[in-house]
Amino acid sequence: MQQPWSIYLLAIFMLGLDSKLVGQAFQPEFAEPLMNITIPVGRDATFRCLVQNLGGYRVGWVKADTKAIQAIHVHVITNNHRVAVSHNGPTVWNLHIRSVQEEDRGQYMCQINTDPMKSQIGYLDVVVSPDFIAEETSGDIMVPEGGTARVSCRARGMPEPRVMWRREDGADIVLRESNGIKTKVAVYEEEVLTLNKISRSDMGAYLCIASNGVPPSVSKRIIIKVHFHPVIQVPNQLIGAPLGTDTTLECYVESSPKSINYWVRDSNEMVISSSKYEVMNTVISSFESRMALTVRRLTEEDIGGYRCVAKNSLGETDSLIRIYEILGPTVRNTSPVTRRGDLKYSTPIEDPDEQFGSAERSDDEDETTDVTDRLQYQTRNRTVQHTTNSAHEQKLSNKVRKISNKFEIKSGFETNSCCRVHSYNLHIAILVLNFYAYN
Repeated sequence: MQQPWSIYLLAIFMLGLDSKLVGQAFQPEFAEPLMNITIPVGRDATFRCLVQNLGGYRVGWVKADTKAIQAIHVHVITNNHRVAVSHNGPTVWNLHIRSVQEEDRGQYMCQINTDPMKSQIGYLDVVVSPDFIAEETSGDIMVPEGGTARVSCRARGMPEPRVMWRREDGADIVLRESNGIKTKVAVYEEEVLTLNKISRSDMGAYLCIASNGVPPSVSKRIIIKVHFHPVIQVPNQLIGAPLGTDTTLECYVESSPKSINYWVRDSNEMVISSSKYEVMNTVISSFESRMALTVRRLTEEDIGGYRCVAKNSLGETDSLIRIYEILGPTVRNTSPVTRRGDLKYSTPIEDPDEQFGSAERSDDEDETTDVTDRLQYQTRNRTVQHTTNSAHEQKLSNKVRKISNKFEIKSGFETNSCCRVHSYNLHIAILVLNFYAYN
């Protein structure tokens, strides 16, 4: 009879324990920390809060830095239509932020309404891909040769973007200091690019590239134009050709802005394409071009001077080329094939980093005198050479004839066949001819 009473007393003892301690043994707990999130702007973000033993308690969400309540249990409190909540049973509780914006960046708190309250915090970092600030980014510019070009390229983003410059054609960027020191770099990392004492070789397209590790990187193409008056470079200022042949004259022009190029005779008559003339202009680079004039079936009326002219808004220049007649076999094209790098220019060009050259007009009187002297000298040489060659040939012919007669007499006494005599005579004649040709 005492055993049931003992069980009853044990039950009373157990029920008499501190109800608070018993309650704490079954209070909610977080199963894992709230994770930080880094997400590009415009994407969706989700915080996940895991709770054990939630019981009759509730889960709430608060933006900790502004203390703005986002949601309580399954109800959204904020007016932000991009915020939503969801849960998977009493354990998994989610806060969703659609199309994240920069203002969503900050700390978010998951709370359980226990007494005292339990909470944990996660951070939402919103990253932004680079974008150029239009009002602080340069466009295409034009500067005079020898001046200073300054272009800027500023970008925003999160984290702060890094800005670098490259040349579109892959060439090095030339940086010149005031003391004359030059530095060549493939990539220049600054928001502002400054080119001092700019040269025509610096002209071209430059790429400004901004990146911060958040794709995509962005780039802007800026064209730097360098202006200078025209310069003409001539491979040959004096060209000789036989009558009846085609002759080509050429001039190389450098100018920016692009020049108007044309040909005129020494009589100031403009040369245009026709059955007699072929005029061609070929673009070599952004500031270089080749002028070519072909004179077909050269006649005496075509002998004389031809002037190539280049003109732009900054100035005008020209250079004279003269055609003279030479004696020789007819050939179809008398113009030599020249490579651009092998030209010997009639107009000296200074180092563009120091002085910037321009073509000077030729002195007509000096050129006419020089050409006349050269023609007279070549004519005298041809006359003397022709006279000497004729006398030498006549003398050689007489000697060969005498020797040939002797061998013909000797061959009459030869008893061998005609073929052997002929071979023997021919062999001796060749030896004699070689002897007199070298003596």
